[in-house]
Amino acid sequence: MLLPLLCLAPCGAETPVEKANREKILLIGNASDPKSLDPHLVTGVIEHNIIRSLLEGLVSDDAYSDTAYPPGAATSWEHNENYTEWTFHLRPDGKWSDGAPLTSADFIFGYNRLLHPDTLGPYAEMLFFLKNAEKFNRGEITDFSQVGVSAPDDYTLKLTMREPVPFLLGMTRHYTWFPVPRHVILRFGKMTDRFTPWCEPGNFVGNGAFVLKEWKLNDHVDVAKNPLYWDAANVKLNGLRFIPAENYYTETRGFLAGQLHTTYQLPPPLVDKIKEECPQYLHQEPYLATDFIRVNVTRPKLDNPKVRMAMSLAIDRKLLCDNVLQGNIPCGTICPNLGDYKPDQIVSFDPERAKALLAEAGYKDGVGLPRFKLLMSSTGSRGTVEAIQAMWRDTLGINIDLQPKDWGAYVSAQQKLDYDIALAAWTGDYLDPSTFLLMWTKDNGNNNTGWSNPEYERMLSEAAQQADPAQRLAIFKKAERMFIEDQAILPISYRGRNYLHRPEVKGWSPLLLDNHPWHTISLEP
Repeated sequence: MLLPLLCLAPCGAETPVEKANREKILLIGNASDPKSLDPHLVTGVIEHNIIRSLLEGLVSDDAYSDTAYPPGAATSWEHNENYTEWTFHLRPDGKWSDGAPLTSADFIFGYNRLLHPDTLGPYAEMLFFLKNAEKFNRGEITDFSQVGVSAPDDYTLKLTMREPVPFLLGMTRHYTWFPVPRHVILRFGKMTDRFTPWCEPGNFVGNGAFVLKEWKLNDHVDVAKNPLYWDAANVKLNGLRFIPAENYYTETRGFLAGQLHTTYQLPPPLVDKIKEECPQYLHQEPYLATDFIRVNVTRPKLDNPKVRMAMSLAIDRKLLCDNVLQGNIPCGTICPNLGDYKPDQIVSFDPERAKALLAEAGYKDGVGLPRFKLLMSSTGSRGTVEAIQAMWRDTLGINIDLQPKDWGAYVSAQQKLDYDIALAAWTGDYLDPSTFLLMWTKDNGNNNTGWSNPEYERMLSEAAQQADPAQRLAIFKKAERMFIEDQAILPISYRGRNYLHRPEVKGWSPLLLDNHPWHTISLEP
């Protein structure tokens, strides 16, 4: 039963939001504690939200457009005709938050650190667009000077790509492309040392609009305005507070009680209630993300593609989206429509074929299959997994047990392939289908399924070399079909973003990538 929701905060004492409005501090629901604030050791949206307040890439985010590229650490850039050579001109007045000059060497150091095999960076693949970056990361070459990064001088950065990359500007807004302070990192160990104190409060040095002030586990991460940021005069907020709230019902109640300016997610069952009682706070926006179930294909029984396909065909995605994932759209593949790219929807609800496939695999009515465990984060939708649990039981006779873990343990279990199946999602990092397709390659730090296919990777490489955009997308489409037909993941839905947001937050508009630039936001009660 839903608890009653009240749009008015309790009378009497000043609420946290009212106090924050006075102090110009934005209170942000952020789902969970970050695994780390080291941009070379994380892969999640939770971490991305914080890191992009502390560090800034070559170009910045725009408050109103996903495809506008305002200057960031670079003031200007140019590229050759086929987008394989890019030159960025850094601002001469760029500084780290400790006053040290920001130079092209800091970008090169960051790329070296992330790509170095000893760093074990889980998101190193984001830099594989650089010439020889993948070979360096895999140890096939050991001289980093052979990677397509160079600095003619302190304020010029040249990037040589392995293939045409017309979407590079959007990609450089991801934290894997940000600079890191080599003079600070090396103070706490070697370049490739992991989880050193360099990114703890008091030690963290960034080039973003804010600096790390405080990190209290399970309570908040505070950042304060950086007076040395190049555009500090136009930063209207004095700080941000990122508040972990793993239970989205608790987060919703906190918002309505005046404890947050914006939430991470509104539970789908509350959407209609909020529409009725508090419509002024409800935001429903498209979002570049796909929900799916990740499968560990190295596990016995789950190594059979027929078992995986049967499980996929037994999921009633429309029923889920109509009743549990309100605002989401059922999908039968991984990549959403992106401009001219419109992938085939490979799988849909087909219970009779699902039963037949399971019988062909030798497990009629689920006989002979173990009780699989479904890994989920403690912030995941229990309604979703319980509905899928019932669908598999009723249609196929497959029984699963739910295995909730906190965010860090959930991520680690997938990276170690220490799971059977997992509720998962992927948020695109830039506006190109490659952001959804490249991760399923062998040894990719975000694959975490045990699946790989040389022919799939060959097609991705072939697509990358195409000068004709239409031909490139056609090859991507074939590769995506191959991947989905093997069902290393079971697609569920394209995600819509439902959240609560207060009207006094200005400079905030719908964005597919949800990368709201913190430095342009203001509070105007």
